[in-house]
Amino acid sequence: MTAHDRVLANDDLARFSNLIGGRSVEAADGRLFESVCPSDGRAFALAPRSGKVDVDAAVAAARGAFEGAWGRLTATERGRLLVRLGEAVAAHADELAALESRDTGKPLKQGRADMAATARYFEFYGTAADKLHGDTLPFLNGYTVAVVRDPHGVTGHIVPWNYPAQIFGRSVGASLACGNACVVKPAEDACLSLIRICELARDVGFPDGALNIVAGLGAEAGAALAEHPDIDFMSFTGSPQTGALIQAAAGRNSIGCTLELGGKSPQILFADADIEAAAPVVVNAITQNGGQTCSAGSRVLIEEKAADRFAAAIAERFAKVTAAHHEADREMGGMINPRQRQRVQGHIERAQQEGLRIVAQGAIDAAAPASGFYVRPTMFGPVDPRATLANEEVFGPVLAMIPFRDEAHAVALANGTPYGLVAGVWTGDARRSMRVARAMRCGQVFVNGYGAGGGVELPFGGVKKSGHGREKGFEALYEFCAAKTIVINHG
Repeated sequence: MTAHDRVLANDDLARFSNLIGGRSVEAADGRLFESVCPSDGRAFALAPRSGKVDVDAAVAAARGAFEGAWGRLTATERGRLLVRLGEAVAAHADELAALESRDTGKPLKQGRADMAATARYFEFYGTAADKLHGDTLPFLNGYTVAVVRDPHGVTGHIVPWNYPAQIFGRSVGASLACGNACVVKPAEDACLSLIRICELARDVGFPDGALNIVAGLGAEAGAALAEHPDIDFMSFTGSPQTGALIQAAAGRNSIGCTLELGGKSPQILFADADIEAAAPVVVNAITQNGGQTCSAGSRVLIEEKAADRFAAAIAERFAKVTAAHHEADREMGGMINPRQRQRVQGHIERAQQEGLRIVAQGAIDAAAPASGFYVRPTMFGPVDPRATLANEEVFGPVLAMIPFRDEAHAVALANGTPYGLVAGVWTGDARRSMRVARAMRCGQVFVNGYGAGGGVELPFGGVKKSGHGREKGFEALYEFCAAKTIVINHG
């Protein structure tokens, strides 16, 4: 019985392993850490607490694969392997969803949706691998100039705990499609589904070393990967504070990186918006995954003349949200760990101390274990745009309702934080929707809808403190390769 089988059978403390060079291995010094289920606070698995020695081995294995069997494959052959991996994820979707939901505390239905998206990432990048074309450029007579796109070599990927499988798929899938070999450091709070997916990659025929995973703590394994001198490119999703450290490490090694960081994403509701359509989307955008989403719609800007009516409609739906054990499959689960629960609860208390009024609260299911890491979803309004809640990322199910006077005021408020990841615009005026969408300083804008990150095919990333570089869609492939210009003098 494998480790993941034991987890699903509820055996205590199943042991998981790193995957380095195609082999399942323990940490070199034998250290382990516990995986804890946010639904009940119980440790249920053990994973390697890797360090520099383990990261060195993984990077060396990736370099060997890039210069060997993996690097010799054609783009078509790489693509076929990625498609097979997508099929394997789909075939094991129930198993993977159960594993990730227990590891993160998210409802099972969210775990299933995440696995469907992960399979789609591998399918998308598998079919795109042989379509990453170069260019020819006009130049002097007697010359032909070609621009080709080369893989970087070995790429490092530090994956967060909120959407482990999805973020793994969008980052690693694009990198592998370009021909890079990968070393992945998953978050210590949620690493098990990624270990299992890497095992599936081995099973479907990826050459040894093409995809390696090293579990461990951020300050140990994560830092060792970010600082490694033989990494050619880094991909990181997480907090702005850690992103700054990743970027500094990349700079010392003179390599590039993509950073997808935090957000304080606005949804702007003009008075002519369809509130019946908007309300469920607005509520879901802040409560999905317990609000632990970089692109969560944490600020709702409402035109003053419709403020009371719109706030009441949203509050009615918001009050029905219930946090529960992941197997109960309610609207949301617990926070990822006690520290995160305390942080979110601290934001709620601070907002109250600053005089903000709670206009709606969801519930914690009476059957939810008292040892779980639950927070009541909370909606405040009206919120002064200068308040802490209107400017700092909570990363939890806390919604700020902010009134605005007119279009110019709405745009100023929406752009008025240090972040710029996603925005939503709700209006029946097509011309206004385009004006406002173009005025938003962010990476994605949704009109009369909102997708938290939104779609495998849609380029995703931020500006300002939300990071730089783009993941998802075809645009991500350009991040994981480098343009090379070849100038041929043929007389």
